[in-house]
Amino acid sequence: MELDAKDKKLINLLQEDCKKTTKQYADFLELSKTAVYERIRRLERLGIITGYVALINKEKVHRDFTVLCHVRLVQHTKENVLRFEREILKLEEVSECFHVSGDYDYILKVNVENMKKYREFMVAKLTAISNIGNTQSSFTINEVKSSPSVHI
Repeated sequence: MELDAKDKKLINLLQEDCKKTTKQYADFLELSKTAVYERIRRLERLGIITGYVALINKEKVHRDFTVLCHVRLVQHTKENVLRFEREILKLEEVSECFHVSGDYDYILKVNVENMKKYREFMVAKLTAISNIGNTQSSFTINEVKSSPSVHI
């Protein structure tokens, strides 16, 4: 499906602030409220808009110790890959998980309170998953850019 210029502007507006009223989007886009409402519903039906979330200040909720954890599996059978991915979905500390190419098989973004909590996570949860060959952790020093938006 091809998006027109108004769809793209609407998507960008929603990514900036999805709590505005339909009227506010309509005024900005020079469309009727009904037209904007219908565009949003169509984008949702098509799966372009998949959901709405509140963005949380990690520091205020004590989850600002961010670790990028590289994971290598011992064997790459379909069963092992699917089992690992099912187990990762259960770990609340993991905010993102990417199956990647290169030296490691997965990169996990882990948010915890501090180094002690990360160690507890590694010992009690992550390394309890079978078929993990090894891991490498990189601790973030500063978050330079973090955006949930996709440029359209």
